[in-house]
Amino acid sequence: MRIALGSDHVGLDVKQLVKGWLAEDRIDVLDVGPESFDPNDDYTDFARRVAESVARGEADLGIIVCGTGQGSCMAANKVNGVRAALCNDIFCARMSKLHNDANVLCLGSNVVGPLLAREIVATWIATSFPGEERHRRRLEKMARIESDREVPKQ
Repeated sequence: MRIALGSDHVGLDVKQLVKGWLAEDRIDVLDVGPESFDPNDDYTDFARRVAESVARGEADLGIIVCGTGQGSCMAANKVNGVRAALCNDIFCARMSKLHNDANVLCLGSNVVGPLLAREIVATWIATSFPGEERHRRRLEKMARIESDREVPKQ
């Protein structure tokens, strides 16, 4: 398994922790940055790098860390084929995989502490999409929404 990993300047410390945890579990990491703290490191840039790495198949999954996780989640979900989930608790991490087959996890470094972040990441990685028909049907509907370029007029 290969996981693309990125953050903004606010999430850098948690990103480094996640990178270490993944290494302990012998998971290959594609670190898309940043490497050092710079307030000009915007979550949008790194969220896009992670999301595009997953969409292109360079990574199986992606993890993005920013202050709240909200902005990274919004940015990542702009990339076709990405189903990013903001998970600041273990229940949402599990359900994002079981029901939505999320391929990108977004975390808020100002929302969760390191111990909870580790549990969220471990749960999310360990949970598989069972592929039940009702959930596959919903994912297909999401993909159709994604492929529609124009917002329909009422």
